[in-house]
Amino acid sequence: MAHNCLQCIKYLMFVFNLLFWLGGCGILGVGIWLAVTQGNFATLSSSFPSLSAANLLIVTGTFVMIIGFVGCIGAIKENKGLLLSFFIMLLIVFLLELTIVILFFAYTDKIDKYAQQDLKKGLHLYGTDGNIGLTNAWSIIQTDFRCCGVSNYTDWFEVYNTTRVPDSCCLEFNENCGLYSPGTWWKAPCYETVKIWLQENLLAVGIFALCTALVQILGLTFAMTMYCQVVKADTYCA
Repeated sequence: MAHNCLQCIKYLMFVFNLLFWLGGCGILGVGIWLAVTQGNFATLSSSFPSLSAANLLIVTGTFVMIIGFVGCIGAIKENKGLLLSFFIMLLIVFLLELTIVILFFAYTDKIDKYAQQDLKKGLHLYGTDGNIGLTNAWSIIQTDFRCCGVSNYTDWFEVYNTTRVPDSCCLEFNENCGLYSPGTWWKAPCYETVKIWLQENLLAVGIFALCTALVQILGLTFAMTMYCQVVKADTYCA
């Protein structure tokens, strides 16, 4: 009976980690694709230029692949060391995510203030050499969210040292429309507009976060259950 239970857990964990590994491959692939295509969704931060969507996906995909691979081999080989390693790695990731969420809600006001200051610094890199990703990202955000600047369209005045905004701020896009009067520009601040959009889609974000947490808890349960079963089997055989 114990042997049958162990075999059942073994194959369930193998399939779980195989899917986990394939998911990591997919995330890594998307990250590499974004990096190769210049990354339209690059970082908007001047303090953390490497913190782009492409780099985040590449790092995340790599970690998920490693964890999934360790879990797969540990399950199919019934190796206690690999099973325990998988459990510890997944537990560390889960605790880090939990810590980040707690710190985010605890310091929301400070994060808001710092983020706006950092984004305003990043505006000065708009249109400069080597910052095509940031330039594209701001153009996409301002066009899609119908907003201009971080906290106000006047944020761009400091960048250009004149009464001017990027053409992506215009109500009706045309070349050099950013030189026209403020009446032809979007007035909504991008930071608050995106923040409101995220709040309106909080349910979807919450469901995604909950599903991610449940998958990780399921992986931890599988790993520890199988580890205990292998230990019992080894003790019984001894």
